[in-house]
Amino acid sequence: MARYQNIFTQVQLAHAPEMGIPLSAYEAGGRTKDTAFSYWMGKFGQAQIGPIYLGWLGIASLLFGFFAIEIIGLNMLASVNWDPVEFVRQFFWLTLDPPAAEYGFTPFVPLWDGGWWILAGFFLTTSILLWWVRTYRRARALGMGTHVSWAFLSAIWLYLVLGFIRPFFMGEWAQAVPFGIFSHLEWTNNFSLTYGNLFYNPFHALSIVFLYGSALLFAMHGATILAVGRYGGERELEQITDRGTASERAALFWRWTMGFNATMESIHRWAWWFAVLCPLTGGIGILLTGTVVDNWYLWAIEHHYAPEY
Repeated sequence: MARYQNIFTQVQLAHAPEMGIPLSAYEAGGRTKDTAFSYWMGKFGQAQIGPIYLGWLGIASLLFGFFAIEIIGLNMLASVNWDPVEFVRQFFWLTLDPPAAEYGFTPFVPLWDGGWWILAGFFLTTSILLWWVRTYRRARALGMGTHVSWAFLSAIWLYLVLGFIRPFFMGEWAQAVPFGIFSHLEWTNNFSLTYGNLFYNPFHALSIVFLYGSALLFAMHGATILAVGRYGGERELEQITDRGTASERAALFWRWTMGFNATMESIHRWAWWFAVLCPLTGGIGILLTGTVVDNWYLWAIEHHYAPEY
C-alpha cells in the first residue's frame, strides 16, 4: 500500500542482501562475504552494509593512509610532550609543518626539520593515488562509466597543486600547506595577504561560483526528487528511460517556477561539471599565484578587473 512520504518519513526495505554482480574467482577473493542491516544507516542511505571489496589496491591504500596519519598524529603528540590530555585540548592548534625555505625543494631534509612532513605527504599521496586507481578499476569491473574517478582526480589536482606542484615551481617546500586544522587556515589567510588578496584572483572567483553553484544544484535536485518520491521519483533510471508521473510533475514544477527545467539525466551532468570545475579552477588560481602573478590586486587594477581605491 502506498504511503505518503516527506523528509521525516521514509520506507526502509527489508529483503535478502544484494551481493552484486558475479566476479571472477580471482576477484571474488577480495570481496567480503558477510552483510548486515542497520536501521540508523537506513535513515541516511541504504540500510544494507557490505559486501565490501578491498582487493590489493584497497588494502595498500589504507595501509599508506594509516602510515601518514600515524606520522602526523605522533608528531603532534610529541609536540605536547606526549601528554594525551594536552593533545586533545590543543588538537585544533597542533600542526606538522613543511621544511623551512632554507632547504629549498630537496627531499633530503632532517626528520625534525620538516622531513616528517615530506614522509607523511608521500604516504598520504600514495594512499590517495592508489584509491583513485581502485575507483577506476572497480568502475570498469562493474561495467560503469568512469565519471567518479575523473571527478575524484579533480580534487586530487587541487591537493597536488597545494602540496607539491606549486612548491616545485616556487623552489621550496615552505610554500606548501601544513598538516593541521588552524595552521591550515592560517596558511590560507597568510597566502591571501602575501599575494594581494586572493579575492582578486579570477580563477578563485570561478572556483567560488562553481562551489556555490554545485551546492545550489544539488539542493535543488535533492529537493525535487524528495518532492516526487511518493511517485517513485527516486527510481531515476526508470524515469530517464520511461518518463513517469514523477518526472512529469518535476518538469512541470520547474517550468512553472523557473520557465526551464533540466531532465532527470542532465541535472546530474550539470552538477558533475559544477562540482568538478570547483577544485579544477581553484587549483589553476593557486598555481598561478606567486609563479605568474605576485600581487592579484595590482593585476586586477591593470586588467580593469577591480577599481583603484
